[in-house]
Amino acid sequence: MPLVIISLGILLLFILILVVRLNAFIAFILVGLSIGVGQGMELNAIVQSIEKGIGNTLGFLVMILGLGAMLGKLVADSGAAQKITNGLIEIFGVKNTRIAVMLTGFIVGVTMFYSVGFVILVPLVFTVAAATGLSLISIALPMLAALSVTHGFLPPHPAPTALAVMFEADMGKTLIYGVIVAIPAILISGPVLTKFIPKVEAKPLKEFMSTKVFSEEELPSFTNSLLTALLPVILIAFSTLILTFFKLEGIWFSVIKFIGNPVIALLLTVLVGTYTLGIARGMNMDGVMKIYSKAVSGITMVLLIIAGAGSLKQILIDSGVSEYIGNLLQITSMSPLLIGWLIATLIRFSVGSATVAGLTTAGIVLPLVQSTGVSPELMVLAIGSGSLMLSHVNDSGFWLFKEYFNLNVKETLSTWTVMETSIGISGLIGVLILNQFI
Repeated sequence: MPLVIISLGILLLFILILVVRLNAFIAFILVGLSIGVGQGMELNAIVQSIEKGIGNTLGFLVMILGLGAMLGKLVADSGAAQKITNGLIEIFGVKNTRIAVMLTGFIVGVTMFYSVGFVILVPLVFTVAAATGLSLISIALPMLAALSVTHGFLPPHPAPTALAVMFEADMGKTLIYGVIVAIPAILISGPVLTKFIPKVEAKPLKEFMSTKVFSEEELPSFTNSLLTALLPVILIAFSTLILTFFKLEGIWFSVIKFIGNPVIALLLTVLVGTYTLGIARGMNMDGVMKIYSKAVSGITMVLLIIAGAGSLKQILIDSGVSEYIGNLLQITSMSPLLIGWLIATLIRFSVGSATVAGLTTAGIVLPLVQSTGVSPELMVLAIGSGSLMLSHVNDSGFWLFKEYFNLNVKETLSTWTVMETSIGISGLIGVLILNQFI
């Protein structure tokens, strides 16, 4: 019976989001209520589970997503993203422009939400293509592959951060493993893939090319831009590596662990960035704070969707559905990582949203993480890989790409969808290989 109830619940989630076009947050709450009632939970207990799930999920994420949004917006509005692009192209040369924009997508994408990164960086792709004479699609796909990978694999992005919290995964290890898996996935799905996909001539509309381009005098230095954008990754990775390879105790252990906490790393970076990309560049404090206010207002709905997924997860646990599914899935000899990837892929294909796919899958496979001994960090990455698979007409990213590059549906399927699927498959292979060594 619990299997029937969860199946009907997921079906209801699909219908509410795809057919009724209901907001995902409301859909998650309604599905959680329905599963709770179907499992015979007392009504007030259902409400308490929803409150607990929302509270436990958002307690950590509000800080990390809020600070991450502030930093990403500052990197964009200060011109640092443009400077990183220009600097890398100068370093790698015109012949290796694809590698340069791919690195830009990765560096900027670490702290910038996908849709924001897309809107900021795609006009730069248009500018680079015009200057170099290279194909738009051949430049865009490596950059967007890097953006997609950071969105699906790496904290502080919403889905991987929320999954790490749900699975009680170490955030530093998740980030390091994520980078290890991300590098080959980006290379395969970006520069390598562009050599094999059909040649498509993109003719972007003029209105999408009007985003502000900073003059060289307005830009911060390359070193300033790069170090500020990467500082949270540097702090988290430094802390994790030091604590892994050196047996520190007492005050040094506390200090290193404190600095490597994602919230503290982002807070320190925002404070540093406020000066290096703001005050030191001639902006006043009010101007920087307006950037931060606008950034935070843009993530409200993301936080609500994650909160709704947290409430559904808690209902699955408290109603006994998770335990039942966990026991059922343990019967199969299939790798828990592959199970997580498959479920995320199916939900991604059905719903479209990578975030919804990842968070919904987390509630289903949570018992596997708790009972099988599988690495929670690798499960985050496996689900993240599945959540990027098979993007098509029900995914907002599909339409962003189609409209910005003025392609038809067939051309978008042969470029964007192939790239996203390549990332999902490459990511899974990387996770399974890494699982043999940790």
